[in-house]
Amino acid sequence: MKALFLSLTRRTAFLVLFETALILAAVCAGVWIRGGSDDLSAMFAQEGIPKALLITVICQLCLYYSDMYDLRVLSDRRELFIRIVQSLGATSFLLAATYYWAPSLMIGRGVFVAAAFFVVTLVAGWRIAFEWLANRAPRKRLLLVGTGPAAVALARELFDRRHDLGLEIVGFVDPNPAKVGMPLINPGIIGTIEDIPFIVNERSVDRVVVSLGDARGMLPMDKLLEMKLNGVTFDHLASVYEELTGKIAVENLRPSWLIFSPGFRKGRLLQAAKRAIDIMAGGFGLLLLSPVMGLTALVVKYSSPGGALYRQQRVGLHGKVFTLCKFRSMRSDAEAKSGAVWAQTNDPRITPIGSFMRKTRLDELPQLWNVLRGDMSLVGPRPERPEFVTSLTQQIPFYGQRHVVRPGLTGWAQVRYAYGASVEDSMEKLQYDLYYIKNLSIALDLFVIFSTIKTVILRRGN
Repeated sequence: MKALFLSLTRRTAFLVLFETALILAAVCAGVWIRGGSDDLSAMFAQEGIPKALLITVICQLCLYYSDMYDLRVLSDRRELFIRIVQSLGATSFLLAATYYWAPSLMIGRGVFVAAAFFVVTLVAGWRIAFEWLANRAPRKRLLLVGTGPAAVALARELFDRRHDLGLEIVGFVDPNPAKVGMPLINPGIIGTIEDIPFIVNERSVDRVVVSLGDARGMLPMDKLLEMKLNGVTFDHLASVYEELTGKIAVENLRPSWLIFSPGFRKGRLLQAAKRAIDIMAGGFGLLLLSPVMGLTALVVKYSSPGGALYRQQRVGLHGKVFTLCKFRSMRSDAEAKSGAVWAQTNDPRITPIGSFMRKTRLDELPQLWNVLRGDMSLVGPRPERPEFVTSLTQQIPFYGQRHVVRPGLTGWAQVRYAYGASVEDSMEKLQYDLYYIKNLSIALDLFVIFSTIKTVILRRGN
């Protein structure tokens, strides 16, 4: 997980910390407007700071759930103002509920209403200034050595995100001199392998990203070593792709990289901690959500013919097949004639209540029993059907590696990639699954769970 956010940590942390100070300042301004300097002094002297921090935290959570910490949102000013106002609306509802149940947490009547004006003004102004500064800050300049599918895929991934990542691709290098000058995406091929030292000096390149599959045996090692000693960074394309996209490129991947790269560790302590969290979450979740599950079961049962629960064979840890339970979201005869087929967008087999359950993830709740049993984990790769696994293992390299961990109720691929139903989608999701397995940690699990809650609240499921 650390690698993915390496290039974003400083910018995002600076954004969040400065915004925290601005919102706190807005709350203080609201206190001053409503009660004058005496109330403001009393807030600092008594227990007002924790109450102001409560408003700040709730406001920032609402900004997060409005995607305001996705740096790509900054570019649309109209969208920026709309989302800030929406976030403040959600904040007011949450604060009203909080103050109803705990009146002692209220900082003062009308303070938030007065502070809201300052929040809109300060946060919007700060975001516009942040965007202006980010666009004018020096970017890390990358030179891509290789023009194969993996290099082009990395360039495409980065092209639309060059502002928030602070990166710029100066061009491609190809071993074939005849290709120099050809457009590839943007920019094109600007030199050959022998031109690397000149390009690095002429274009102030900070990192040379090498696709070993395209340049193996052709690199001028003595010149590259000299540049390395002079401060130029050289990276394997697979490592940079992982760092900047949160997934591992499969198409150009070699087993040697998987073997020698850091990660892919499953220590006993980590496995024990993960299993303990699964047991607690599974048991507590079943207990807490049992009324919701009971009501959902009744709605499913009486809204369409068939049972409330749907049982299906899935492939789990080490390829072991288990029975997965979920609420039925399709007609009971959905696969009577076709057999096992991929689900699709706007699938006609899905019932009206099934569509709602899929968006809110209510259909997944019975899988908490699978988590408690040990068939699944709370976080992990999505469990697939045996019929699909057999086919996908033959078509996609390294597909079987996703079964070295327990499948999950939610996962890195689920929160980073839209629901897919094809071999191409399975390839894309596998790249996220491999990243998750390589960087397995409790911190990454918590991030996935937090992102899943956001997905459920915003009803972005399928």
